[in-house]
Amino acid sequence: MQHSANQMANSYSGNSNHISKEDAKETSSLVVSFGELLIDFVPTVGGVSLAEAPAFQKAPGGAPANVAVGISRLGGSSAFVGKVGADEFGYMLANILKENNVDMSGMRFDPNARTALAFVTLRADGEREFLFFRNPSADMLLHESELDINLLKKARVFHYGSISLIDEPCKSAHLAAMRIASNSGSILSYDPNLRLALWPSAEAARKGIMSIWDQADVIKISEEEITFLTGGDDPYDDNVVLKKLFHPNLKLLIVTEGSSGCRYYTKEFRGKVGGVKVKPVDTTGAGDAFVGGFLYNLASDPSILQDEKRLRKALYFANVCGAITVTERGAIPAMPTKEAILQFLLESASI
Repeated sequence: MQHSANQMANSYSGNSNHISKEDAKETSSLVVSFGELLIDFVPTVGGVSLAEAPAFQKAPGGAPANVAVGISRLGGSSAFVGKVGADEFGYMLANILKENNVDMSGMRFDPNARTALAFVTLRADGEREFLFFRNPSADMLLHESELDINLLKKARVFHYGSISLIDEPCKSAHLAAMRIASNSGSILSYDPNLRLALWPSAEAARKGIMSIWDQADVIKISEEEITFLTGGDDPYDDNVVLKKLFHPNLKLLIVTEGSSGCRYYTKEFRGKVGGVKVKPVDTTGAGDAFVGGFLYNLASDPSILQDEKRLRKALYFANVCGAITVTERGAIPAMPTKEAILQFLLESASI
């Protein structure tokens, strides 16, 4: 399979973003993802509100965990740091990470708190509806003393969101983990992954998300998050992005635009990488697959941040990861392998 995948990669020559065998090479560089791991309950039928749903199907959820699996599926090295309950759902989630070759040495089990649950649906009007059961759930109760310091020190990339900043003691554990990773030379990667329903207020969310903004080396945000964080400014205006969201220490800011692709900003250059057209079935996890695809490349070769041509290739690879994910239901089940990426590229080139 690997041999045929390499042949596919070498035969693909669609555009300037094409990916060669060297670009898709295996890497032992570790990406550590920090944050929440939970159970999503999704209606068995689409286009209904939570109240209208006749039944629900359970699926593993939590953006940082999705990213960890995404990287591992591609052949990269990934680890997850977080906490679940010492309950059936917690053990189920641990097994899913294990089956996907994610290092679980930083995972903890709480005998006194349950694994978080989230009921989520995409209504007929296109609005996503969330109902969370976290009062408090195990992921909120990770203590700084429970961190695996040696694991954090090994991270070439340390990736995190903002949900782990909402409540103590997890907030202090999150900040401590960032310090340990940063002091060890890790690249800090931040995807705020705004979930307003979990914050006490919109203002608290804005303040919390921005509280660690200037520490990140790489930030990925969506158009909606730009509008939210800037108080309603135009997410397509480069001046808004550069003046309000680009900070002096930032090496790369990525703005995702769904099926339209993404924009990128560094101190030296900026541009846009076009999206990949597919027939969407379920957009859950597309952003996490994108992040996983990009961090897989970044961990393999951090110098892509200084080389626009190779950065564009990595972002195109990430776009493809996101696109493939929306063609199947669920986040973790839909995360692509490297062979699936290369097969997709081959088919795209022949059209």
